[in-house]
Amino acid sequence: MVEFRLPPALAEQARRFAAEGGVPVEPRLASTVVLLREPFEVYLLRRVPTMAFAASMYVFPGGGVDPRDAAVQPDWAGPSPAQWASRLRLEESVARSVVCAAVREVFEESGVLLAGADVDTVVGDVSGPDWERARLALIARELGFAEFLTRNGLVLRSDLLVPWSRWITPEFEPRRFDTYFFLAALPEGQVTRDVGGEADDTVWCAPAEAADGRFTMLPPTTWTLTEVAEAGSIEAALAAASGRDPADAIRPV
Repeated sequence: MVEFRLPPALAEQARRFAAEGGVPVEPRLASTVVLLREPFEVYLLRRVPTMAFAASMYVFPGGGVDPRDAAVQPDWAGPSPAQWASRLRLEESVARSVVCAAVREVFEESGVLLAGADVDTVVGDVSGPDWERARLALIARELGFAEFLTRNGLVLRSDLLVPWSRWITPEFEPRRFDTYFFLAALPEGQVTRDVGGEADDTVWCAPAEAADGRFTMLPPTTWTLTEVAEAGSIEAALAAASGRDPADAIRPV
């Protein structure tokens, strides 16, 4: 068992939930991506204070699964949806939606696109105005991710994601998520961008430094950073993922 000190507001929320006999809400399916770059740094963004979940906390890019992530099948590279389903112990359509959400969210929240013209390539710089218009349309849900990929002649590079863990938000939270965590290395030629919206700060930092208490985080972020830091390098972290069970849910109490 590992113990974490909760931020005061969350601790009070937990005590109130227990005292009042609160009923937990059903967690929503979500994906998040631990984006890494040389020399072994991780990308974090800070949620704006007005967010209903993780307000003012440093987090990895991520968010809830869009229904269209499951309903539409984009062109695909890497492990098949059936193979992802086996790895994540999910139904095939659900596994596909979780992977799609991971790629979509990291593009929406950092401007990094894990896709290419074919199974062997990845797009380069995607910071131009056309890409930015598409990114904003995705955020506004005016454009589906599969449609976006098709319009640009791209395939989703699921092989650039490595499954790492699964966390389910504690029962006392009014907004709960069943979140799959993935690792991904920043593609060559791409850069993260402070794209605003739901974040008011972004930072690249060594995983060990990011986990040392200098940033306000929820326990899943701190714990994931500690685990990744122990690997010592991006290559070692990606390799270590193969020995983990990303479907075994961590349920903090």
